[in-house]
Amino acid sequence: MTEQTMEQSAKSEAAAAPGFLRRYALWVAGVVIVLVLPYIFTSGSAITMLTQMGVMVIFALSYNMLLGQGGMLSFGHAVYFGLGGFYTLHAMNAVINGGWSFPLELMPLIGGLGGLGWGILFGWVSTKRAGTTFAIISLGVGELVAASAQMFTDFFGGESGITTNRVDAAHQMSLLSLNYGPNIQIYYLVAVWAVACTILMYLLTGTPLGRMANAVRDNPERAQFVGYNPRVVRFAQFSLSGFFAGVAGALFAIMFEILTAENVGATQSGMVLLMTYIGGVGVFFGPIIGAILITWLQSSLSSFSEAWLLYFGLMFVLMVMYAPSGLSGIIMSHYLPFKNGLVRRLLPSYALAVIPTLVMFVGAVSIIEMGYHLSTSYLPSRPMGLFWISVVATDAWSWIVAVAILLVGLAACRWSYRRVGRAWDEVNETLVERGLA
Repeated sequence: MTEQTMEQSAKSEAAAAPGFLRRYALWVAGVVIVLVLPYIFTSGSAITMLTQMGVMVIFALSYNMLLGQGGMLSFGHAVYFGLGGFYTLHAMNAVINGGWSFPLELMPLIGGLGGLGWGILFGWVSTKRAGTTFAIISLGVGELVAASAQMFTDFFGGESGITTNRVDAAHQMSLLSLNYGPNIQIYYLVAVWAVACTILMYLLTGTPLGRMANAVRDNPERAQFVGYNPRVVRFAQFSLSGFFAGVAGALFAIMFEILTAENVGATQSGMVLLMTYIGGVGVFFGPIIGAILITWLQSSLSSFSEAWLLYFGLMFVLMVMYAPSGLSGIIMSHYLPFKNGLVRRLLPSYALAVIPTLVMFVGAVSIIEMGYHLSTSYLPSRPMGLFWISVVATDAWSWIVAVAILLVGLAACRWSYRRVGRAWDEVNETLVERGLA
């Protein structure tokens, strides 16, 4: 190789490096964040929450393979999550009892194969129909499995569920000679699987199957016209979604060492729907945002209020009404204004809307918490803590003040949100004038 050729090769490699970094910067940053998070949030509860977030990220992304990429609204996705977890628990117990040898690090494959198997079985029936009919069938399948969990106690364990001990399973066989007792070891096990599954599901979106799933979602008749069977495409997407849901269920089982019938029930299916929709089904990273946010809120709100499920329901309704594209859709809508230096035109109106929103929030939360206190407390007249002050829910003035705060907040929000709308109109007009929208 001549000196000139070597110099050209070095220049091309140097030019390719920045291109690689620009293309994969988000992925590299994500992996770095995953690696360093346990050293930032060092408490045991924080690491446990981060671990659960990793599990739910896989679960939400697997659900988005159905809803966001395939247009299949499922009310029974927890079936594959829970069944994958139960298969994993039985496999771990078989290893503990000495009847089988299999490393703990690869146990999520057992859950994935379990989810895949049941995804193939139920998917063959479910994907014969689409739209509302598919949703109803998925609901029926979910209720069928939830009812079966109370009948087949050898597999599901009845009301007490199935338990295991990951330390004993790792002691029998571990690829890394770890016992997986400390939370940090479980965190990194989940993190590795979460990163790997996220990459695989992202790569799947660029395959012919992923692209045809989008085509079947948008126009199944046209997809059939060009030679693809919409039912086969939905079936393949459904089955693969079951595999990744099973992996998530397996990691959940390893983490908590117990599963009950609730893990295949409607509550778990509703939670993953909430995560995916609030995060946004139109963007790949949307369910990741939703899984992280809802897991954090589930932990923080449950310690703050017993009515935390009501807040989740209200959040879902508001997102459907006013932000159907989810949080990721809101983020992506700011991409062009940010890229073209127009975000600064939106910031004053956003700042103006913050205070009315907080006022409305305080009023709404006060009414909900006082109402919940009246309906559930053994002594409703007992003072309750609300926003660091003591409030008596049976006092009429408490309700008058709360309602007044809510009404003032609503009126101020209507006025300030109009300012936000006008600011967006100006930004969109500028983008149109520049030929960017």
